[in-house]
Amino acid sequence: MFISRLGLPLIGIAGIMATVAVAPLAQAEACAESTTCSTTVTFTVAAEGGLEITVPDTADLGSGSSGGQISTHLGSVTVADQRAALSASWVASVVAASGGFTTGGGTAAETVPNTAVLYWSGGATATTGTGTFVPGQANAAAAQSLDTSRTAFSKTTGSGDNSATWNPTIVVNVPAQAVAGVYTGTVNHSVA
Repeated sequence: MFISRLGLPLIGIAGIMATVAVAPLAQAEACAESTTCSTTVTFTVAAEGGLEITVPDTADLGSGSSGGQISTHLGSVTVADQRAALSASWVASVVAASGGFTTGGGTAAETVPNTAVLYWSGGATATTGTGTFVPGQANAAAAQSLDTSRTAFSKTTGSGDNSATWNPTIVVNVPAQAVAGVYTGTVNHSVA
């Protein structure tokens, strides 16, 4: 064993230095001159979120008389698809809550049934992404009653993130026996 001028054993220092040796970095295989050398590269595309629908909190459709008709836009409805899916198709549905639209005590004369409330989506007011966006009801002639679940809008082809916005029209055929009052009910949208 050798002793340095500082009084430290030299064998001990050599042992410490040997334990901190660094392993060499991984290298691609060596390629001969004029030969292509390849490196496999990977990266991840992550989905930003899921599939969701946004609807107006409230909507005032205006007024009309007994036996008449009320027709106006509900407000913008938007489906946002951030699943980054290979097959980015979806269907948005719409239906009125059971019980119809009521005022007062909700008697027959104080109820507009869901069969008298119609919905038509019309075309998209805005879209993003690729694929085919299909309105549930393209025009007033295709309007459907909200007594059962209807297709409001759908996307049938395409991939990756996308969105669609539409402003559906609600048509209320007010029954002749309906009494005066403010009628309240719920229109429910969902997407899957």
